[in-house]
Amino acid sequence: MDEREMMGVIESILFVSGDPVNVKDIAQVLELDVRIVRKLMNKMCDCFNFERRGLQIVAVNDTYQLATRPEHGEYVEKYIGRERVQSLSQASLETLAVIAYKQPVTKAEIEEIRGVKCDYVINTLVNRGFIHEVARMDTPGRPILYGTTDHFLRSFGLASLKELPPLKSE
Repeated sequence: MDEREMMGVIESILFVSGDPVNVKDIAQVLELDVRIVRKLMNKMCDCFNFERRGLQIVAVNDTYQLATRPEHGEYVEKYIGRERVQSLSQASLETLAVIAYKQPVTKAEIEEIRGVKCDYVINTLVNRGFIHEVARMDTPGRPILYGTTDHFLRSFGLASLKELPPLKSE
């Protein structure tokens, strides 16, 4: 199988999966070394970007997923209808930012930073897959420590937390 055919197989796998696919799983299917698959994935990403295709390949923590291009979002929204597109509230975005920059972080720490109760917002973010429980503190009450998920990274177009913009010091 030549390189173009391998990339076609990978594209098909990403399409039918819908969810992120681990590079190891792709390598196993193609019976290739993971390093070769990573090079193929980089080449595919470059190709999709160069051709300005309607889809892009999003890479997060050694997984890959097909997604629509953000710059086409307005047209996709027109097609599927705005009522089906859910956005995050200001409170959710603020809470998510605290978690992204301070993780792992407890609800009490989030509430101290924001100055308001966060029960509902945290439950919403967990239910929508943006944050999850990463551990429990070894203190009385064993409070939950929250962190962001790969879904958070994909949703905000980040490959890793290292791509978060730096915080401005006051």
